[in-house]
Amino acid sequence: MRVLVLVAALLLTAFAARAQVYGPYDGYDDYGGDVYDDPYSPYPPIPDYEPVPRHRDYLPDRGQLPRQSPGGTILIVTSQHTLYYTTSWGEQYAYPIAVGREGKQWFGSTRVVSKKEHPEWRPTASMRQKNPKLPTVVRPGPSNPLGTRAIYLADGLLRIHGTNDPSSIGTNASSGCFRMYRQDVEELYELVQPGTHVIVRR
Repeated sequence: MRVLVLVAALLLTAFAARAQVYGPYDGYDDYGGDVYDDPYSPYPPIPDYEPVPRHRDYLPDRGQLPRQSPGGTILIVTSQHTLYYTTSWGEQYAYPIAVGREGKQWFGSTRVVSKKEHPEWRPTASMRQKNPKLPTVVRPGPSNPLGTRAIYLADGLLRIHGTNDPSSIGTNASSGCFRMYRQDVEELYELVQPGTHVIVRR
């Protein structure tokens, strides 16, 4: 009997050692270091959340938006932790987001340059030097900090993406990128195309 208990304990220890889950890493979205992989099977459901109403009849400071933008316009208001999207035909949406921490925020005008379903995350060498426990690559899956979708801005230096830490939405949590709930980023991903105008302001 003692032998069976000992064998069971050894098996449990081995499984625990192999089942590493990489939780939210504070510096994961520092600029650079991305390599992508093929899409993988769908994620399991994430916890329910109470989003800000996503469809709006108005946008703040609408006069700041360009009059004609073939791919529509994304307006990110960091002080409101909100991403507004206006389609090229005038339909408007609003999504709650997480934004960069103080000193890590970027403001200006850019565009969507590419999109990726189920992105792979590769921490940079400097990230792994700061945190040696980080793997060389995190494959698509529930432990991936980029979530199920990534929308790349500013020649790939900034991203709008999902997250494996939905509790960070509505806060200043990232190193500059914009995190969204899974349902929201998947919806936005289908709406926007490369060339979509993006404005980021306080």
